[in-house]
Amino acid sequence: MTNILKGLEPQSVLNYFEQISQIPRGSGNEQAISDFLCNFAKKLNLEYIQDEHLNVIIKKQASKGYENCPGVILQGHMDMVCEKNKSSNHDFLKDPIQLRVDGDMIYATDTTLGADDGIAVAYAMAILADDTIKHPALEVLITSDEEDGMTGAINLDTNNLNGKYLINLDSEEEGYILVGCAGGNRNCITLPLEFNTSDKQGILIELKGLLGGHSGSEIDKNHANSNKLMGRVLSLLDVEYDLVSVNGGLKQNAIPRECDAIIAIEKNDLDKFKTQISEIQKIFNHEYRISDPNIKIEVSETSYDKVLTDSCKDNVVKILNLIPNGVQTMCADIPGLVESSTNIGVVTTKDNTMLFESATRSSVGTRREDINNKIKLLAQCIDADYEETDAYPEWERVADSKLEQISIDVYKKLTGEEPKIITIHAGLECGLFLEKMNGCEAISIGPDAYDVHTPNEHISISSIENVWKYLLMLLENMNQY
Repeated sequence: MTNILKGLEPQSVLNYFEQISQIPRGSGNEQAISDFLCNFAKKLNLEYIQDEHLNVIIKKQASKGYENCPGVILQGHMDMVCEKNKSSNHDFLKDPIQLRVDGDMIYATDTTLGADDGIAVAYAMAILADDTIKHPALEVLITSDEEDGMTGAINLDTNNLNGKYLINLDSEEEGYILVGCAGGNRNCITLPLEFNTSDKQGILIELKGLLGGHSGSEIDKNHANSNKLMGRVLSLLDVEYDLVSVNGGLKQNAIPRECDAIIAIEKNDLDKFKTQISEIQKIFNHEYRISDPNIKIEVSETSYDKVLTDSCKDNVVKILNLIPNGVQTMCADIPGLVESSTNIGVVTTKDNTMLFESATRSSVGTRREDINNKIKLLAQCIDADYEETDAYPEWERVADSKLEQISIDVYKKLTGEEPKIITIHAGLECGLFLEKMNGCEAISIGPDAYDVHTPNEHISISSIENVWKYLLMLLENMNQY
């Protein structure tokens, strides 16, 4: 333990956050953090369940005087998005997150922070460990693999849960109470590749300097998508070239910040090529002067083994330019809320295939189906394979929710202000749980977090404390209703 957060409040919460930051816990690598939570429960002599998907449920009896209150489920996820700057040597499979404090903010060093959703885990651990906190019967549910498909929540046996009120702790704006969210799924186009030989000069094109962001909550910020920009570069080039490979992005649910392509051109076309790249750079700098002011296109000579056939190259360029991306529709009844979107988050060149992976979201199921169909039709037009996976339902607001009313009353009592009741475009696990738990009600809250799913992810210390106070007061007031 480095004790970077020692002396900061709320100390119990931040102490646990620093502890879990020492444990690598990217999606698909959650055995260690899951076991850590089970050992934590053992030390406190609390009942716990660890299922085959590494989900963990920890139960704590009601405080005196709260025995007749509806049970409360505190819920978050244990995994984190693993993004880093190219200059970083961080190994997400074995290295701890290097925390640093800058004023009121906690950052990581050149990597994602994991406050999404490590702060939920820390809140829950602090509550479980403190017997002075008043609360109804508690069930802490920490799911696995939320960021890479919600497979933990999808496979969870909700018969192990008895609570009526579910408080999700995976939101990123203080003062907002979330009561609904979009559903989503993953899309993948797999393009078979064929090759030729070439003796042209290899050129590496690197797109970098983009801000990226969360493909749900920040899809409407007009941030550039490096995979789509690379498609434009390859389409705008007015020199003869062969294509070798394209690789961009790390996660389907993160707006990609970097993309590399290797092409091969005649040496006597190099000057013309560089002039065209310079012109394309000016176009991007103008279009994204506000939302992505630091876009850079860098070129350098490189080597390669083989090039794609002309038909394969054409199909790659078609996919990158024609695949739907970004906001598709806005809600007609909630001003400013994105209704449907899609993000081409990852492009990967493998031995004999190129993969194009997207994350699609919508609060209206048929809108999502329409986007899926467009991507499927694109794949069919070029004889590529198409697959949809990891679907999760939208979470629709419950009319006359008692939990929603309690959360509003307590917030007003604590702050003297009205909270903002909203639905969001990002995906949360609540819809999956409510679909399986008849009569359960849910809200989602959380502290102010910024640039989530990017190496600039940071979270407000004072907001962590404010939400901590609100959460404790919310639990304590459950016996008033």
